[in-house]
Amino acid sequence: MTTQSPSLKTMLEGLIGTLSVSSVTPAFDHSNEPLVTLLADWLESAGFRAEILPVPGHPGKSNLLGTLGSGPGGLVLSGHTDTVPFDAPLWTHDPLKLTEADGRYYGLGTSDMKSFFALALEAARAFRASDLKCPLMILATADEESAMHGARALVAAGRPLGRHALIGEPTNLRPVRLHKGVMGELVRLVGRSGHASDPSLGNNALDGMHEVMSVILDWRAELQQAHRHPAFPVPYPTVNLGHIHGGDNPNRICGECELHLDLRVLPGMDPAELRAALAERVAGVGQRRGLQWSVEPLFAPIPPAETPATAAIVRACESLTGHAAEAVSFGTEMPFLNQLGMDTLILGPGDIAQAHQPDEFLALDRIPPTLELLRALIRRFCVEGEAAG
Repeated sequence: MTTQSPSLKTMLEGLIGTLSVSSVTPAFDHSNEPLVTLLADWLESAGFRAEILPVPGHPGKSNLLGTLGSGPGGLVLSGHTDTVPFDAPLWTHDPLKLTEADGRYYGLGTSDMKSFFALALEAARAFRASDLKCPLMILATADEESAMHGARALVAAGRPLGRHALIGEPTNLRPVRLHKGVMGELVRLVGRSGHASDPSLGNNALDGMHEVMSVILDWRAELQQAHRHPAFPVPYPTVNLGHIHGGDNPNRICGECELHLDLRVLPGMDPAELRAALAERVAGVGQRRGLQWSVEPLFAPIPPAETPATAAIVRACESLTGHAAEAVSFGTEMPFLNQLGMDTLILGPGDIAQAHQPDEFLALDRIPPTLELLRALIRRFCVEGEAAG
């Protein structure tokens, strides 16, 4: 490693101080390219080859891939460059300035999950390219907190990366090998408005949605009976009726009604098949009642993900942490990295309880064990090579 590489604290200050909010609301959304440029400079000064990969169709958004060494296989240390929006007046500390207090580093992204890039680079200082039988890669993605455009672009490009991947999301340094998928669905019924004094003058979409809701609740019960995964605290898929709006006045027959659903689905369940099953049930109601209907995604689904318990990265992290791999309900980029042929594990020093809220922090005592773990993984999968996996 060169002496030009900045210190760990300097890197943390730079990461936290560089605004990179992503949001589906354009007023809150920012480019991540200043952060990507900063990381690329650090990677190159540390001996990595740095590639900035613009995300097609999303100006101002880029992924970054740094590679140390060469050859097939290897280890990918992955994270997302963006944070969620923030309410600065609710923070005790400046969210865009690294602040050390009470045995913690405070700042936006300290836990979720900008700090992981600094820790990955710090861990990599112990190695040169000539030490490695298999490459070490540091991957930084765009827009994980909004629509996962960066990870989706990697899948669309189909470029192979490493064989093993670790995503440094906040897990309290406990390995996570599976999570549920997330779907948001919109159900719309269109009838005919009319005077409320005579039902024959219209076709009430709210009446139809009442029946749709009953059908969906029956379907929910069927899904919970048919699908179970004991690794999850809630071991079945969930369907939540989260938003409804219809009509405009009590003396008018409701001409249109809209329902929004949240679905959390288990590994092995296909979002496309679930949407088709939902549409079939909505169509039945629409046809019976003479209503127009549609089912549309509120956003592209985050697929469920599961890496086998026997995968080398899972066994290695279980051994190094002393914890069996767990399951979580929040979504990550894990399914997309798995689609690229990697066995992916989620493990990072932050705490999900600190994410997405004021005074986000990373406990200082999490830093030494994280560095030790990352160095051990680099030795196992890059220095010793594939045979160790």
